[in-house]
Amino acid sequence: MSTESTAVAGAAAAASAATAQPAAAAAPAKPGVVLVIGAGDATGGAVARRFAREGYTACVTRRSLDKLQPLLEAIRVQGGQAHGFASDARREDEVVALVEHIESSIGPIEVLVFNIGANAPSRVLDETARRYFKVWEMACLGGFLNGREVARRMVARPLPPSQRHRGSIIFTGATASLRGGAGFAAFAGAKHALRALAQSMARELGPQGIHVAHVVVDGAIDTEFIRSNFPERYALKDQDGILNPDHIADAYWMLHQQPPDAWTHELDLRPWIEKF
Repeated sequence: MSTESTAVAGAAAAASAATAQPAAAAAPAKPGVVLVIGAGDATGGAVARRFAREGYTACVTRRSLDKLQPLLEAIRVQGGQAHGFASDARREDEVVALVEHIESSIGPIEVLVFNIGANAPSRVLDETARRYFKVWEMACLGGFLNGREVARRMVARPLPPSQRHRGSIIFTGATASLRGGAGFAAFAGAKHALRALAQSMARELGPQGIHVAHVVVDGAIDTEFIRSNFPERYALKDQDGILNPDHIADAYWMLHQQPPDAWTHELDLRPWIEKF
């Protein structure tokens, strides 16, 4: 009997056996993933913990893997699933490899949160081309690379007729997204560019079921950095004068839960003491 005949015969036998026995259970679906680029000790970490409590697998990145260990342990202690990655959001090859690994080995990315700050104050007269460009790379180019790669995966997944939401892409903005200030030329330019990127992506990807949102975080956040370097501002915490990272994370979760007929594209979060 030829090799081809043997293969056909084997296939027929397998089909007959499948008919005679109960069908094997389908493989369980992989859990949905939230990918947080820039999962620091404040907003990024809080967002990862918030989505993990809702059953999402948290995939988090920083430049240094060691700095992610406390966050990963905190999520796991609470019964969540978490994976940490050392990744440079400015490097296209690293971004492509990261998204491919998560999608193929962990699960489909349903939410991307791009949370790299890149706030490096400097006077215009002292600014260098290298530092100015690096701030743009971190705050804007990284947003484009990660947003593009995740969006490519989202649009490729089938969308049931009754569902119009494939996933969410959320960019963290800042006061500098809306207005420039003395000493923040590089940061404001980069954050303005990220805001424009978010608007363009929303117009292009919204019709394909992807919710793109931009969050303007306007004010000091409750972090060790603020406590140590700006004690007078930190003293306003008892008056709700600085932002609680967990409350910021609640807003991100709310954005992801919105139905497509009432999507928010831009949301601003600020303590009551901050001026518009």
